[in-house]
Amino acid sequence: MTWMINRDAFNDLRGVQADVNRIFSAAFPRLSEPGEGLEKGSWVPAVDISEGELAIVLEADLPGVKPSDFRLSVENNVLTLSGERRMEKMANEVKGERHHRIERQYGRFTRTFTLPATINVEKVSAEFRDGVLRVTLPKREEVRARQIQVTVRTDDEKAGVAKAG
Repeated sequence: MTWMINRDAFNDLRGVQADVNRIFSAAFPRLSEPGEGLEKGSWVPAVDISEGELAIVLEADLPGVKPSDFRLSVENNVLTLSGERRMEKMANEVKGERHHRIERQYGRFTRTFTLPATINVEKVSAEFRDGVLRVTLPKREEVRARQIQVTVRTDDEKAGVAKAG
């Protein structure tokens, strides 16, 4: 006995498309008008963190963000970067002008990073240039790696010590 199942492949695809649309809508909220419909925290700056012998360096991309629109703080070994990227109005904007596509995201953001105990929080420094924030987190002197001198002895030296004793 054979069973025949009727499946509508296009209906299956519509279900997949609805799932994909839901995922993208959550990641990229639609805007009905400029400055409206923004979800809080809809944009977060990309961050690179690298570690060297003397310090950990954090670089955050903040394109279009003015220094007065973000805040950097360290409290209880937690580094916090927060602020807002605002949509700028065009100087020559005509009343009733409509945007056809808005792909760049705007809104408030907060990034927090727990710092290891090896960081000297008293000497943290930051520099903002060309839309990139560079935070240098120096390591404490006592936790830096040190080279240890190793003395190498040959078998002849051991034998000479044994004969003298």
